[in-house]
Amino acid sequence: MADQLTTTDERPLTAEPQVAASGTDTRYWHPFANMAKVRGHELVVVSGKGCEVTDRDGRTYLDATAALWYCNVGYGRSQIVDAVTRQLSALPAYSTFGPYVTDTTLKAAERIADLAPFPDAAVFLTSGGSDAVETAGKLVRSYWSALGQPHKRVIVGRPRAYHGMHAYGTSLAGIPANREDFGDMVADVAHVAEDTVAGVEREIERIGAENVGAFIGEPVIGAGGVVPPPDGYWEGVADLCRRHDILLISDEVICGFGRVGHGFGCQRYGFTPDMITFAKGVTSGYMPLGGVIVSSRLKAPFWEGEGRWFRHGYTYSGHAGACAAALANLDIVESEGLAERVRSLEPTFADAAKSLLDHPLVAEVRTAGLLSGVEFDPELVAANAELANQVVGACRSEGLLTRALGLAAVQISPALVIQSHEIERLFSMLRGALDSVRRTS
Repeated sequence: MADQLTTTDERPLTAEPQVAASGTDTRYWHPFANMAKVRGHELVVVSGKGCEVTDRDGRTYLDATAALWYCNVGYGRSQIVDAVTRQLSALPAYSTFGPYVTDTTLKAAERIADLAPFPDAAVFLTSGGSDAVETAGKLVRSYWSALGQPHKRVIVGRPRAYHGMHAYGTSLAGIPANREDFGDMVADVAHVAEDTVAGVEREIERIGAENVGAFIGEPVIGAGGVVPPPDGYWEGVADLCRRHDILLISDEVICGFGRVGHGFGCQRYGFTPDMITFAKGVTSGYMPLGGVIVSSRLKAPFWEGEGRWFRHGYTYSGHAGACAAALANLDIVESEGLAERVRSLEPTFADAAKSLLDHPLVAEVRTAGLLSGVEFDPELVAANAELANQVVGACRSEGLLTRALGLAAVQISPALVIQSHEIERLFSMLRGALDSVRRTS
């Protein structure tokens, strides 16, 4: 049963670090932050166990987000720490450019390739999800150039999509706020106006299929609000891509490694991509790692015959310590059946989330696996642009950590080891936060 999950990780990892008392200023420039408002208000987290984290003042919080969608196996997993320690002691890392590689890198690539929903896969390793999307974008161009069709350069993305913050990811962003200061940093990207199969087809026709290199999408849109696909969406998009000879990229940075009840979201929604971008849950955040799983079709021009240079890579591609973390993390995911566990918990999680629909602040609740987006009444958001941030602040006062998704929703994506009683407590605290904001607004 889902609540019978056990772990042998009972011993403390290290002594609690000594941290200076809270101050009113900081030298750290936080990502995705208005530093004028953040400085003096940081929450300094010092330790974690299971689904909870503790701040440096000793207060414990239920973490509703698994940090940033990634801590799938929960905090305090000593077997991952031990595996990384052993690797760092033997060899922390070595360049994998050209012919060089570490044994741990080879093992991690083999393990990840074996999880792919297509045979004879290859794995290009990066340091995170933004790197992975950048790699996939370059692979699209290089692949079609190798086939003598360099004009197939356009990559089409979805509304509300998030694909990291490198040049390709920023240009492909379907969240307007993430592009407004930067514009299109990469040419030859396009965005579907209407997020339907018919809308994708119209965009392909507008551009000309002969110019479209790939379509990219998250199986479940994540940072754009947690938006599951309508029935038949991905099967229809995959059929369009096959008919028009367009590569299909499944961005699994959030959905991968059990988050939606399967190894990858494409498996849940019944489609087979040409590339899978991944990160986050591959190590549960214990070390930074990402990558691209590449199908045999796409790797062929680079791996067969005389081959072809792919002049792209990162200093830490295939980092041995990160790969050791991935191997130990995947051992936990598989041995504890966490994908199956998500499927078992999903009805309980969905019912608890949807119980908020009777709240006056809530307009919609969307769920898939252990993902949920709780969206607020648009009229209330229009009247108060700080509503989502106020709810996040009230949650923190309740002992619950979450984050706003844009102006209109909050993110719920706990560790996959969460217990049923913790799910109930999570949504009870969220309701308390909603009540508090309603009383004071």
